[in-house]
Amino acid sequence: MSMLSIVIPAYNEEHGIAEIMNRVLQIRDELKKVGIFEMELLVVNDGSRDRTAEEASKVAEQFDCVRVLSHPKNRGYGAALKTGFNEARGELIGFLDADGTYPPEYFPQLCLAALNGADLVIGSRMAGAESKMPLTRRIGNIIFANLLNVLGWQRITDSASGMRVFRKEILRRLSPLPDGLNLTPVMSTRAVHEGIKMVEVPIPYSERVGRSKLSVIRDGTRFFQSMVWTVLGYNPVRVLGILGLAGVIPAGLIGLGLVVARLMGITTLGPWGVVAVFTALVLGVTGVSLFALGATFNYIVSLFYKIPIRQGLFGKPIFKKPLEQQFGWMGLLSVLGGLIIGVVSLVLGLSGWEITRLWLYLLGGALLTLVGVQLMIYWILIRILGELSQRELLTEKDLNGDFLEE
Repeated sequence: MSMLSIVIPAYNEEHGIAEIMNRVLQIRDELKKVGIFEMELLVVNDGSRDRTAEEASKVAEQFDCVRVLSHPKNRGYGAALKTGFNEARGELIGFLDADGTYPPEYFPQLCLAALNGADLVIGSRMAGAESKMPLTRRIGNIIFANLLNVLGWQRITDSASGMRVFRKEILRRLSPLPDGLNLTPVMSTRAVHEGIKMVEVPIPYSERVGRSKLSVIRDGTRFFQSMVWTVLGYNPVRVLGILGLAGVIPAGLIGLGLVVARLMGITTLGPWGVVAVFTALVLGVTGVSLFALGATFNYIVSLFYKIPIRQGLFGKPIFKKPLEQQFGWMGLLSVLGGLIIGVVSLVLGLSGWEITRLWLYLLGGALLTLVGVQLMIYWILIRILGELSQRELLTEKDLNGDFLEE
């Protein structure tokens, strides 16, 4: 027999809390039709300064399945939800806001998806159902959903939805969760990287009762930062690698343009040409550094959490052998190329070539040499981290005599 615990965090919601509680209580018969025969409602009063606790308690007095929990002071949306999660008795936990924007009537549909195998079911406001969401918030949700799609390589339409159902057993894998409004995007981000099976169910979205507590700029910035930092804790190369490519690609294009200009006989640069050279150098070196740093951090994450090394910038490895494990020969080749260019340029200079004909080659040679040295340093570091991350496994293999089976 399945039980659903629904958590409603409430802060200064005296005018709407009773209505949303009654709407939740009215869905019990519909829940039974999908296999949920028990339901409890937990209202967490997050240090409200109005009559939220009193209004919620009036409803709770009429139903045995309703409990009102209170924080002595305001701790935040996420903290209120986590209090409810810890007190929940159901195998399934659902939550929604107290302001009437999310429809509790859709909980049976979300629960049905969970009972059919999903670990986390998101009520998506962006999946086609009627929505009265303000334009600024709609744009913001599109941005955050696409950010998660890029960082997590999984299609989610509403990463910040505040109406969800999940299996209580996955709560440890989703933790830690923040105390603020950014709990939902962090939950989505963790779920993607933990391999939790997620399903979205389209839901309508209504105008809230009272004034919104969400600040588009402040909370939007917090959402962005928390999602990026969460991904960095799982797969650093996804973030740093994308930033690295964003530097290397334009640097390469600028370098190609300079080579073409040289072949056309242009040996001097104007102010914008100098800026282009400067930009290419900075972006090139920074891009390679960020990519290599991201790959290195992936090995540190693997070592710290004792999990397999995450590889593949775009969801799966491009090469049979991970790119970072090829930094050694790539770095050596780059250093040799740079030194050869430098020696040839020196010979040509001693033969009478003007510096105006040689500066680009000297600059390119120096850049190749420095990048090559960088790659070799990171290759050594990654090699050491890789061996450390596999040390326990290899030790067990040796001690158990598994090598005899090979």
